[in-house]
Amino acid sequence: MADKPRPNWLDEKEYPFKDHYFSTPQGDMHYVDEGTGDPIVLLHGNPGWSFEYREIIKEMSKTYRCIAPDYIGFGLSDKPGDWDYLPINHAKHVEDFLDSLNLNNITFVFNDWGGPFAMSYAIKHPEKIKKLVVTNSWFWPVNHIPNFVNFSGMAGGPIGKLLTMNFNMIGKALSKAAYGPKKKMPEEVRKHYYMPHVEKSARVGTWVFPREIIGSTPWLETLWAQRDQIKHIPTAIVWGDSDIAFKEGELKVWTDLMENHTLTVLNKIGHYPPEEAPEEVIKVLR
Repeated sequence: MADKPRPNWLDEKEYPFKDHYFSTPQGDMHYVDEGTGDPIVLLHGNPGWSFEYREIIKEMSKTYRCIAPDYIGFGLSDKPGDWDYLPINHAKHVEDFLDSLNLNNITFVFNDWGGPFAMSYAIKHPEKIKKLVVTNSWFWPVNHIPNFVNFSGMAGGPIGKLLTMNFNMIGKALSKAAYGPKKKMPEEVRKHYYMPHVEKSARVGTWVFPREIIGSTPWLETLWAQRDQIKHIPTAIVWGDSDIAFKEGELKVWTDLMENHTLTVLNKIGHYPPEEAPEEVIKVLR
């Protein structure tokens, strides 16, 4: 496939990677594929894309193969205005993409919605997974937890749709709000979270994800019901303790479930440990 032009807002010193594309029925999914060796697959959340893993990729690609896709609707991938953007269908894209690469000995690193996508794959292919690196994420139903019900209803409801589709709320406001108090997200970094959605038609995916925190409860229930398939996998948990989304309750689910885990709690780090404290994620990957 011919290279697509890169947007002028992209800082190529921060993100110096070659572009690759995987074709889906909904368009081309962009991904990074750097280095050689056992694969590290990095799955982002919302609002996010492979950019949030840039420091990890720069370092770990010296000795591993680092693979980081942008889901359809995010980053440098195509952003159709008429797709459903349901998480179960994103997970199918991720599965088809990884199957096309024929990987083994996979280390998954994931944040936010990357958790359900990684777990969906790992449940089906536990023999291919070497290690999990969990950063502020989940993969179970949360329709009984007020924090998630309220956020999903607001950001994923009619008001959230209005604010996101007209003012890019998820990309502009939530990316900043999700940062922990230890550091402020610099504007030159923050723009990489909202500029992929500067076109109105490119914002649908960022709105659907909050709605589906509750809307995709039946799918999350099916994942959680199969958790025994993955609970034995060696796991490193790197957890920001100042996240506005995932809190001590979600951390406890992970520590109770994973039989062979280590835990690193990051003081005053928020929703994005790979962005806010990449050196901590690199440390556990080593």
